[in-house]
Amino acid sequence: MSHTTQRGPRAGLTVLATLTALTLTLSACGSDGGSDGGSGSGGGGDDLAITFIPKNLGNPYFDASQVGGESAAGEFGGTFEQVGPTEATPDSQVSFINTATQQQAGALVVSANDPEAIGSALEQARDIDIPVVTMDSDTNPEYRDVFVAQADAEGIAQAQVDLIAEQIGDEGQVAILSAAANATNQNEWIELMEAELEENHPDIELVDVVYGDDDDQKSFDETAALLQSNPDLAGIISPTTVGIAAAARYLSTSEFKGDVALTGLGTPNQMREYIEDGTVESFALWNPEELGYLSAYAAEALANGDITGEEGDTFTAGDLGEYEVGADGVVVLGDPTVFDESNIDDFDF
Repeated sequence: MSHTTQRGPRAGLTVLATLTALTLTLSACGSDGGSDGGSGSGGGGDDLAITFIPKNLGNPYFDASQVGGESAAGEFGGTFEQVGPTEATPDSQVSFINTATQQQAGALVVSANDPEAIGSALEQARDIDIPVVTMDSDTNPEYRDVFVAQADAEGIAQAQVDLIAEQIGDEGQVAILSAAANATNQNEWIELMEAELEENHPDIELVDVVYGDDDDQKSFDETAALLQSNPDLAGIISPTTVGIAAAARYLSTSEFKGDVALTGLGTPNQMREYIEDGTVESFALWNPEELGYLSAYAAEALANGDITGEEGDTFTAGDLGEYEVGADGVVVLGDPTVFDESNIDDFDF
């Protein structure tokens, strides 16, 4: 599960974000969550039509991956569309997958809200030779061709535990504010974090895991409830960009600011103000623009027959270079980056 070339944030993607973000966001937010799907046609090469279906629209993380996906499609001469539900619930993506299949999209890129719930819909797409790439959050492997992972799961979990341990002096009570209870990636990271805490941090006690469903207000409310029910809480880990931003917003104006540490996975643009005002010391993430960019190129490679998703397959992902398909059809973008006051202004996503 490795690639042979890894690069930093792509200047071209940032420029494209400036030129296209408003149009793309308005288009995405125009979906009503029930009837729209991909509108492109099948085929590889210059006429490849890619449909991205994120966990939910209006999520800054998927706005960024959308920019990367469209950038890649523009480079290889394809077309791009992003559609999806407004809420990240297990079966909310099914209608979008079905519509994209009916319209014979060239390839699907899906960030799954549930590993099983969308499986039969994806199987119907694959039955008519539509390549399926999962990105960020996987389905069960039999439902897709390739999974583009943002980073190695162990590395993501390790980074978050290391950050919270450093910030609370390696002792005290912590809680996790997750996304949806069925989210594949979240649950894998939580299991790995629990194991790491138990094995290597005996003085840190995980007292609760709560779910904000990648909804800003619910995540905000769950943060408040956590602090009320756990008065000795020393820190919160939120492995979701929506959750960590909502938790930071709550902490920033509360009596707990500066006393309760917060870390997890966030985007620099969401978290910059909370780094600057001292609410948050540091957090981690990969570049979601690059994740969308790599996922689109993986879809193109499948559509063109350059790869089949077998271990050892290789393909070139534009400016990111060559990548190799690992075991179980997994392609790994790279290692997460830690953001703090020393480097956060170097990033714009």
